[in-house]
Amino acid sequence: MTEIAPSTAADARDRIERGALLIDVRSDAGREANGAIEGATVVAKADVAAFAETLDKDREVVIFCGTTAGSGPVADYLDEHGFKAVSHVDGGFEALRDATGS
Repeated sequence: MTEIAPSTAADARDRIERGALLIDVRSDAGREANGAIEGATVVAKADVAAFAETLDKDREVVIFCGTTAGSGPVADYLDEHGFKAVSHVDGGFEALRDATGS
């Protein structure tokens, strides 16, 4: 199994600006407590497999959670299932929020 290394928040921001799909896998409680990133698609971790079936595996995907411990396994799952351009954000939501100004 290959582990996807986290990308910097600045790199994630650049990927999003180029059209990458941004996926928020935080809990509802996490979003309620801390806010959201504009344009992110919310997917519960338990629903990632079903959601992945609806996506083009060639589409670039950026995943974030509260920490890389939450987003890393999702990135690894997508990579293992044939997605070609997957990354997740080092520093999670807070780093991405700061980098995007959301």
